[in-house]
Amino acid sequence: MGPQVGIIMGSDSDLPVMQAAADVLKEFGIEIELTVVSAHRTPLRMVEYASTARDRGLKVIIAGAGGAAHLPGMVASITSLPVIGVPIKSSNSIDGWDSILSILQMPNGIPVATVALNAAKNAGILAATIIGSFDPTTGDKITAYKRDLEAEVLKKVEKLKSGGWSNSFD
Repeated sequence: MGPQVGIIMGSDSDLPVMQAAADVLKEFGIEIELTVVSAHRTPLRMVEYASTARDRGLKVIIAGAGGAAHLPGMVASITSLPVIGVPIKSSNSIDGWDSILSILQMPNGIPVATVALNAAKNAGILAATIIGSFDPTTGDKITAYKRDLEAEVLKKVEKLKSGGWSNSFD
């Protein structure tokens, strides 16, 4: 079938953060492509990547960037695919706020879904959820994943109850 999700980042130094998106998508059985595309240092590569993404079979693009973080918005301005931005706290960042605001404050008409700072795992889950909205197999995996999350929390509730915690929600 080929990759359904493209994971791009402005620099290879972003890989430790972006790896979480790749890992969770692999858990859901979704094939990915992962590469470096810099909005500032390789703008022509960025245009080529974004303008051909749909024809290559991608369904969603996850774009991670630090600092000025223009990559997600610029890619979203070129492609008709959903783009999920991952703000990254980079070495030249202002506590990550520059990245967050650069991705979050897109003008009307060019939306970018934005996850929390360094939250590439959530970007992967969101990409899988988007794919699951039209692919029943992936949708069932997302449903099972959320049920597992619920079960984990309920186990913790029971552990607290059995450990003497008396303020239950029952």
